[in-house]
Amino acid sequence: MNVELRHLRALAAIGDEGTLTDAARVLHLTQPALSRTLAQLEQRLGVRLVERTTRSLRLTAPGRRLWENAHRILREVDDALTDVTEAGTPRPLRLAFAWAALGSHTVPLLRAWREQHPESPVHIRRADDPAALLRRGAADLAFLRLSPEPDDPHVTHQPLIRERRLAVVPVSHPLAGRTDVTLAELGTETVALCATAATTTAELWPAGRRPGTVTVPGVDEWLTTIATGAAVGVTAEGTMHQHPHAGVRYVPVRDAEPVTVRLAWPARGSHPATDTFRRFTERHLAADGPLAPAGS
Repeated sequence: MNVELRHLRALAAIGDEGTLTDAARVLHLTQPALSRTLAQLEQRLGVRLVERTTRSLRLTAPGRRLWENAHRILREVDDALTDVTEAGTPRPLRLAFAWAALGSHTVPLLRAWREQHPESPVHIRRADDPAALLRRGAADLAFLRLSPEPDDPHVTHQPLIRERRLAVVPVSHPLAGRTDVTLAELGTETVALCATAATTTAELWPAGRRPGTVTVPGVDEWLTTIATGAAVGVTAEGTMHQHPHAGVRYVPVRDAEPVTVRLAWPARGSHPATDTFRRFTERHLAADGPLAPAGS
């Protein structure tokens, strides 16, 4: 098909930036030149990759698949070149998470790794969709609280620990002083849902007894909404450790199923230290005595 790296870089930038103008700027090209490159790629593949109107641009289903694969391919090429030019020195291990990493285990785990494996530094990155970074080759490992798609051939994962669900209420709320609460007690409130921390939805409550909800875009907005008394929330225990807030109280929900935290990585390993980090994490959690082992 005679597809070149410049074609893949063009599609990767278009998918990332969302407009031809912004993608052209990132690639240091003119917009007409980028449009010609995209048209050439579509012609050589015989597939429409981008739907364009005068006001919007979006990737087609084939375009989105190739966009993700293009990122992975380009990353592998960059790694191969780095391996040659930097005398085989591996790049840092890239670890992604959505909002709570590994909760209270995060800092002890990463500190122990740094002490025992100084030759493999870890760079952490927060992302709304860590699994997407794995598919695109932009991350080597990720902590997930939502399972990847069951038929996703690009991501492998394993359970690590299970976290209790906690209610999050304003400090002045009648439930703030309780040792635990029930879903029924929270069901009479407005519940704030975080768009980037979707372990909690209205489906957590039984049909017919589901609360009213309000969705906010991020964890900071979610905590502020709760702290001001506009809503309550439900989250996994890791949030309490990663996001302490003076205006809220975290209270265990005694009748809610726990959340499983998983470690995920690309099906095609993208870093030589991936398996070592995975085994290290398992040993560290076993020695640290997690609150509830995964699968218990």
